[in-house]
Amino acid sequence: MAEDAPRINRILVSQPRPPIPNSPFEVLAKKAGVEIVFEPFIHVEEVSANDFRKQRIDLAKFPSVIFTGRKAIEHYFRISEAVRFKVPDEMRYFCTSEAVALYLQKHITYRKRKIFFPEDGTLEALIKQMERYKDEKFLLPLSDVHTPEIPRELKKAGIKFSKTILYRTVSSDLQHVDINSFDMLVFYSPQGVKSLMANFPEFKQGSVCIAAFGKNTHRAVKAEGLKLEVPAPTTTFKSMTEALDDFLTKRNHLE
Repeated sequence: MAEDAPRINRILVSQPRPPIPNSPFEVLAKKAGVEIVFEPFIHVEEVSANDFRKQRIDLAKFPSVIFTGRKAIEHYFRISEAVRFKVPDEMRYFCTSEAVALYLQKHITYRKRKIFFPEDGTLEALIKQMERYKDEKFLLPLSDVHTPEIPRELKKAGIKFSKTILYRTVSSDLQHVDINSFDMLVFYSPQGVKSLMANFPEFKQGSVCIAAFGKNTHRAVKAEGLKLEVPAPTTTFKSMTEALDDFLTKRNHLE
C-alpha cells in the first residue's frame, strides 16, 4: 500500500443500516475514526399475482419447496395468499441454511420433520436430503436476478424442480447521494455495482477505494473497469468488517 495514499474518512456501504446496536460496522467506525454511511443501492419489488399467474405455476403440484433466503419465504407465502392457495400442513421445506429455516417460524408452526437444512451449510448436503424425495417435484422461488449455482446443481443431481420468479431486484434511486463525497464504497452484490453505474454513469473511481463481498461481486467490479482493493471473504478475513479493519489500519496508519 502506497505511503502517500490519502486517508479514508467516509465510507459508503451499499446496504441498509444493521438493525442491531453496536454492530461490527459501528465498532469499526469508532476504532478507525471513520464515518460509515449506509444506503441501499438495490431493493426488492414484488411480482403481482397476475404476473405470477402468467408463469403458469400450479402451487398445488409441488409438495416440496426450496428456500434460498428470507425474501423467498416472504414472497412464497405472499403469493400463496394472493392466489388463495392454502399451504398444506404436510408441505416440506428445504432451506439452504439453518438461519433461513428458522425464519419459517414467521409463517408456519415449526416442525423439524418437515423442515430440512444442511448441518454443514453446504448445497451438496441439502441435495442429499432432497434425494429421498427424488420422484417428487420441487418448487424453487427466486428473484429475477439470481446466481445459477443452485439450479445448475439441482439439474446435475437429477432433482425435478421448477423455478418461479416471485420478486425482482431493482436499482434504487440514488440521486440524493453525493457519491463524490466518499473515499470508499462497499458492495455486497453484482446488482449493487450495476446500480452505482446506472445512477452515476459519469462515475470515475480516481482515488476512491472499492471493497466487495463475494466472488460474483468481485467480478462485477472488475467488469465495470473498476479497481478492487478490498475483497472479502478471504482465507484470512471471513467477514467484510474484518477485511476493512485490516485495510483501514494500514491505510490510515492506525497501528
